[in-house]
Amino acid sequence: MKDNNKNLKAIILAAGIGSRIRPLTNNCPKSLLKIGEYTILEMMVSNIVKCGITEIVFILGYLENDIKDFINKNFPSLNAHFITNEFYTKTNTGYSLMLAEELVKDSSFIKFDADVVFDIEILKQLIASEYENCLCVDTQINLDAEEIKIIINDKNQVLKASKDVAPKDAIGESIGIEKISNSTAKRLFSELKEMMSDEKHHQEYYEAAYERLIAKNVIFNILDITGLKWIEIDTLDDFAKAENIFKKCH
Repeated sequence: MKDNNKNLKAIILAAGIGSRIRPLTNNCPKSLLKIGEYTILEMMVSNIVKCGITEIVFILGYLENDIKDFINKNFPSLNAHFITNEFYTKTNTGYSLMLAEELVKDSSFIKFDADVVFDIEILKQLIASEYENCLCVDTQINLDAEEIKIIINDKNQVLKASKDVAPKDAIGESIGIEKISNSTAKRLFSELKEMMSDEKHHQEYYEAAYERLIAKNVIFNILDITGLKWIEIDTLDDFAKAENIFKKCH
């Protein structure tokens, strides 16, 4: 790992209810569902630790104590911080990410959506990437309304990152794993706080803050992870696919 990544932290957004994958989440946070022998969160945290990141900030909400207990039991030596999004039923990922500010401040970090199962090679490549701010993007995927779709320019720089992007205009889907530099982190949290001061933005995704920074000439690049294994688990169909892809992996 490069020297400039030695203080890299991780943020895992795990506050959501997982309503689209019910009944599996009726009594279990989505991140604690098992794919084969291992939970989604166990695979994620294991990959993070294997890549040399030892400090993780968890943003929790739904069934938060289940996640706290799981992490404390299975990763007792991890430098873990738990923050509760008290308004997880009324807010979205932008609000949750904002809550990490005090623990992250102006450190570089990698942000993970807690429902993504991924090959460790994706994280290794992201950490090694020369880009300071970088979104992992799969260019060979069927795009529909639910995906965060990405438009880039000829310099590999992100112009748009939104569900509202037309699939025909997009290069691919952002998979929910990004690296943010320490200088951008400070600006990102400032942007999120400004947004979330108005309730009308409480349902915004964190990508809306990325787009606001892009409009202020902050550069975000993409890391093309096409061909590497990953899946975001939103639905029962996704869960079945994940079991097929990852049940023999850890």
